[in-house]
Amino acid sequence: MLIKELYSIQSFTETDGMVQASVKLNRSHEVFKGHFPGNPIMPGVCTIQIVKELTEKALDKKLFLSVVSNVKFISIINPEKNETIQVVLNISEEEDAVKVKNTVSYEHTLALKLNATFKVLS
Repeated sequence: MLIKELYSIQSFTETDGMVQASVKLNRSHEVFKGHFPGNPIMPGVCTIQIVKELTEKALDKKLFLSVVSNVKFISIINPEKNETIQVVLNISEEEDAVKVKNTVSYEHTLALKLNATFKVLS
């Protein structure tokens, strides 16, 4: 985990290239004190890092984010109001690359849509 103690995985289910995970954010983590004081917001880069780490867990491989072809931040994730997020990954492997179509949501609200390509690190 790149940012220690930012989140914990509550559930993680894999089925035919699809991963569904429930992630609990640590609302008292230092990152939220600076982004933003009095109004904590999950940084987009941290959300993308969670996607990467969950993909690595699913494949048991180290990855490097090489291409983001489509990223849409639709709703703000406030860890004080939305402590648990749902992450869905559709993963396909191609030679030395991994393609991921992803959504992140909380309750019934879509927060992030992402299409990414990762390179597999040796």
